[in-house]
Amino acid sequence: MSSAPLVTLNNGVEMPQLGFGVWQVPDEQASETVRLALQAGYRSIDTAAIYGNEEGTGKGLAASGLPREDVFVTTKVWNNHHGHDAALRAFDASLARLRLEYVDLYLIHWPVPEQDLYLETWRALEKLLADGRARSIGVSNFKPAHLRRLLDTCDVVPALNQIELHPSFPQAEARALHAEHHIATEAWSPLGQGKLLDNPVLTQLGEKHGRTAAQVVLRWHLQLGNVVIPKSVTPSRIRENFAVTDFELAPEDMQLIAGLDNGTRIGPDPDEMNTR
Repeated sequence: MSSAPLVTLNNGVEMPQLGFGVWQVPDEQASETVRLALQAGYRSIDTAAIYGNEEGTGKGLAASGLPREDVFVTTKVWNNHHGHDAALRAFDASLARLRLEYVDLYLIHWPVPEQDLYLETWRALEKLLADGRARSIGVSNFKPAHLRRLLDTCDVVPALNQIELHPSFPQAEARALHAEHHIATEAWSPLGQGKLLDNPVLTQLGEKHGRTAAQVVLRWHLQLGNVVIPKSVTPSRIRENFAVTDFELAPEDMQLIAGLDNGTRIGPDPDEMNTR
């Protein structure tokens, strides 16, 4: 069985570059889905408190029979638990639902600028890191302005920023800022929620390499250096999305995909995402 390449975060922790996301997977389905993903070879699972499936995810981790240290687990604090003490309580609740003693990565899910509490929330994450309850800490959906403000005040530079990123929205400015500060870039909705997979550029590249359009996009992410977390509940698709480490896109292929950038978001603008 092939394995995903590893990236080394800025605190020395290693993370699989290709992981499995469980966004929109119902809690009652998460256990079996996570177990299947781990059986297929994934060793990184990405969940969040707001997904409502941390309990099922934890059951799937336990059912896999894998040693805890062999699986990289990420979860996130939701918008209604910003602030130092609230974030610590939210972390405790997530850990209990996951039935774990620690997580490998804990993220602020959105900056929620209307609340203006993400700097205080970050202090809570720094405490969790210092206490060893999170092996690494980071942010999600932070635009360059949010990230620069955090970098001006933080003691610990985020290990990673998880952002919407796909060929239609490759986020060059954010990736450049991340690289400058040794922050890993992780892509959510890496396949553009399936909206890109009929694009003729991607289907033709798939035919060229004997792969699906989805596999081509995931390979594009890996070659850019992005951490990527595709999601599926279909066993064949779970396996297919993992089978992207044994071929390579040529420079001209990468250039063709770069031409799909039209600056279009699928998800919310982080400046406007203030839902509690």
